[in-house]
This record gives sequence, C-alpha cells and structure tokens, in this order.
Amino acid sequence: MADAMIKRRVAILISGRGSNMAALIEAAKAKDYPAEIVIVLSNQPDAEGLSRARDAGIATAVVDHRTFGADRAAFERAVDDTLRTHRVELICLAGFMRLLTSWFINHWSGRILNIHPALLPEFKGLDTHRRALAAGAKRHGATVHFVVEETDSGPIISQQSVPVLEGDTEATLAARVLEVEHRIYPEALRQVAEGRAKFVAARGHAGAR
Repeated sequence: MADAMIKRRVAILISGRGSNMAALIEAAKAKDYPAEIVIVLSNQPDAEGLSRARDAGIATAVVDHRTFGADRAAFERAVDDTLRTHRVELICLAGFMRLLTSWFINHWSGRILNIHPALLPEFKGLDTHRRALAAGAKRHGATVHFVVEETDSGPIISQQSVPVLEGDTEATLAARVLEVEHRIYPEALRQVAEGRAKFVAARGHAGAR
C-alpha cells in the first residue's frame, strides 16, 4: 500500500472577503494536492473570509491589530505564536492588509507567499488597475512571489497576463485579473510545497525545478 502523501501545513492570512483564500482551500481539497490549509488567520474580527473558512471546515483565528496599538512587534509575535501552535510551515497572504516588519519576514524567510494584482516588477504597491489603465498598458495580470523586506520585490514564482481591452474600467480589468489570481495562486503553492519552486535571496525569479 502506498504511503500517504505528506502535505505541507499552510496558514492563510486575510483581512477581508478571502476570495484567493477560497481558491486555495478549494485546490487543497484534492487528494494529490501537496499542501493542507490548517488555519485561516485575520487581523479583522469581522472579515468575511473567516466565516467562509469555517464553512469549509478550516480552523480560524483572529489577532486584532488594534488591540496592540502602535506595537507592531507585539502584534506579529501574537500572530507568530498562533502559527506555531498550528505547526504552520508555509504562509499565504491573501488580502492581508498589514505591512509586515523585517523581524517577521526574516523569521519566516522563504516561507511567505503573496499574490499581487499586477505583472511585477510593474505597478508595485496599491491601485494597480487604475495605474495600469492610466499608463496605457496593453497587458496586465497577477504575480505570486515570495515575500521579502522590500514591498512586492521578492522572487517571482508564477505570473500570468490578460489583455487590457478598449473600454476597460478598473472594475472590469480587476475582474479579469482576479480570475488569473485564482488560477495561479494554487499552482504556485503547489510548486513551493513540492519543492519545485525554492526561495532564492537575490531578486528575480524563484528557482523552479
């Protein structure tokens, strides 16, 4: 009898509705998927994604950043304690609206993934769809990357583009990009969990082998 697959233990960090979270949870239902979602954690007690995670049978936790005031280190240590309680190995950021400190990023170096709604290195930061339209971009898209201290600058694991169509608005472009996000995030996590994509400290692409 074949040995059962050893799955990497994954936490998803959210602040809102958790649409990418839902895509990851759905992918992880497959028996041959090399990761399992063991905890969904939010810094917002009323995040819609928490109820969606519970409905899917996933454990949830809340670490409300507001209770820590300006003490970001104390907030992140509380998050870290929760992740370690659940023996987390990999972290997926999915609409987690808190900037992480150097301590947390280095503590989890090579084990934090993020999805960004643009074709990095273009349009780092916020308002990517508005900026892509303003710049007259012909193509736009999404990128999954490892998290490093510099925002949206970590090694790229996966990205996919969509055309920018005549008459596009921020909303129509965002909807087209979101479909891409839901496809590439589960596949990127699969690559990392299987060891086919590994963190390389230098900027550029993660080694996929």
